Amino acid sequence: MKEANPKKQQDMGTGSIPKLLAQLAIPAVVAQVINLLYNIVDRIYIGHMPEVGAEALTGVGLFLPINMLLTAFAMLCGAGGAPRAAIAMGQKNHDLAEKIVANCFSLLLCFAVVLTAVFYGAAPTLLRLFGASDVTLPYAVSYARTYILGSVCVLVVLGMNPFITTQGFAKISMMTTVIGAVINIILDPIFIFVLDMGVMGAALASILSQGVGALWIIRFLTGKQTILRLKKENMKIQWSVIGPCLALGISTFVMVSTESLLSVSFTSSLARYGGDLAVGAMTIINSCAQLVTMPLNGICQGGQPIMSFNFGAGNHDRVKKAFYLQFGVCVAYTTAFWAMLMLMPQVFVSVFNNKPELVQYTSWAMRIYMAGIFSMGFQLACQQSFMALGQAKISLLMACLRKIILLIPLIFILPLFFENKVFGVFLAEPVSDVVAALVTTVMFFTQFKKILERGPAK
Repeated sequence: MKEANPKKQQDMGTGSIPKLLAQLAIPAVVAQVINLLYNIVDRIYIGHMPEVGAEALTGVGLFLPINMLLTAFAMLCGAGGAPRAAIAMGQKNHDLAEKIVANCFSLLLCFAVVLTAVFYGAAPTLLRLFGASDVTLPYAVSYARTYILGSVCVLVVLGMNPFITTQGFAKISMMTTVIGAVINIILDPIFIFVLDMGVMGAALASILSQGVGALWIIRFLTGKQTILRLKKENMKIQWSVIGPCLALGISTFVMVSTESLLSVSFTSSLARYGGDLAVGAMTIINSCAQLVTMPLNGICQGGQPIMSFNFGAGNHDRVKKAFYLQFGVCVAYTTAFWAMLMLMPQVFVSVFNNKPELVQYTSWAMRIYMAGIFSMGFQLACQQSFMALGQAKISLLMACLRKIILLIPLIFILPLFFENKVFGVFLAEPVSDVVAALVTTVMFFTQFKKILERGPAK
């Protein structure tokens, strides 16, 4: 049985926890923030298109549920496979770790073929279901179908990049998104304005930049620098290899895919009670919410290899130190961001559109929607740590709690109790945020010691 690179094992097993977290998390956070540019830059440019900016922005925002489903299938492999690979490395089972990488890559390609065919054909129907009006539907369909044709690149980037981070190559992982984002920023104004392609140009810029990122990842994972190499002989899918990855990744899949269902619930309810103005506000709010959640994901991506490796190696004290440091950073970040959003929401809103009516309306809605965002630091730090420790079932339960059990029902229930129905829809978010964070945090601290004592599943 071949062992992983001993230097990387020594770093994970004996290096300074704060230094390791900084080395892994900072590039991951930068990568997550830069990854936001794929969507946010599009929306900024689209929102400032002459005369039709607000309508086009609303139409592009309606693509979010489909985008979330693409992300969910990517993370089913990436978020499930990367911790399993790290645990295998900690157990010095290098061959299994490489098989996990290759099996996840093969499954991503299978997902890409099926999802491209389904979503391309169903796009107009789905976008109508999501709340598109006669005014916004043409923009939504144009953006969606162009983006969907490049979905294989999206799946490879999002699904395979975690395997680079989990080996300790956080800077290489960061460069995947940096390169793509820079290309996207350059191409967006050229395609949208110079070539007058509008929303189709924005989508084309995104998928071309993702394509470069996919090539970067494949080149690295098949090159000499990587510890876990993507090999052709390991690409035949084996259930004994891929099954445990899917079991672990299902919680992230549910967590991300329910964002799609959640988005549909929000947009359909807001379209019903507040029309295109409310839906447009939600598009901007979703972009701002990602400024909170994506850096959190980056922090947890940095903590995951440390916890997973040392959990596999039986170094319980280092697992604890890594978790508590990650937990503190997550809580501090969300609290600071919550304060900024409450004090000056209009600053964030005006970046996307300068139409006075939309800025005023969205600023009001954001204060309601983001009122409980501080609690996301508790929620994600604990939920992602369950993932790092290979606890698939409890992680899935916590992923379902906030969105499926609490938030989606509240979107439809709370408006019944308020004269301002839109207020009731937006209020569902902070209520579910706080309750889910409380339950998840209590559950993690109750189970943490027991999980460490049991050790990794055989």
